[in-house]
Amino acid sequence: MISKFSISEYPFVSQTGVWEENRTLPAQKDLDKSPALFLDRDGVIVKEVNYLQNPKDVELIQGAAEIIAKANKNKIPVIMVTNQAGIAYGYFGWEEFDAVQHQVHNDLEKLGACIDAVFACPFHQKGDTLWGGHPDHEARKPLPGMLLRAEKMLNIDFANSWIVGDRASDIEAGLHAGLAGGLHVLTGHGSREGETDLANALETPQFKVRSGANIIDAMQLPIFNA
Repeated sequence: MISKFSISEYPFVSQTGVWEENRTLPAQKDLDKSPALFLDRDGVIVKEVNYLQNPKDVELIQGAAEIIAKANKNKIPVIMVTNQAGIAYGYFGWEEFDAVQHQVHNDLEKLGACIDAVFACPFHQKGDTLWGGHPDHEARKPLPGMLLRAEKMLNIDFANSWIVGDRASDIEAGLHAGLAGGLHVLTGHGSREGETDLANALETPQFKVRSGANIIDAMQLPIFNA
């Protein structure tokens, strides 16, 4: 059952209805410009369980904490960008999302890894709740609204930033935002027929697409080897 709440109870939910949380980073004016590592959540950081809403179902994907900790050590902001259609459908609400997030953060931090910022879009064209029913919301991947919000909040060098996702739509959001490239992984929905081909087809001379078995393959991205 979805808990009743107001936006004021969840200060990270902006007036546009998108979760926008800066957890650790200084204000934009106080940050040196830096490339960022954008990560999808379900199927990339944690195992896909379809509409994750119970903290007991959170299970980190092998290598996720290692990659995030590596980015932390290198002072590369780690930014989660996640579509949450389950909210649009009415399967759960922000309270359940928040509880799952606390579990994800706790599990990562026990392994020395920290997500710096979180953006979550609750809209979907088939949704029929307060947070759903939008035909083509600018924050829902493959559109780049969550990434652009991160750019507005933080001082990010988009031209040298990368995104990791299990769906072609994750990679496409990176393309639309003007990132350097995207890593498509086979965990989560990544091994579905056609997903890899769709992701690879997004490559352009300015936007590189790479494939990996899982998030640990991000270790080979230029962002870690500059």
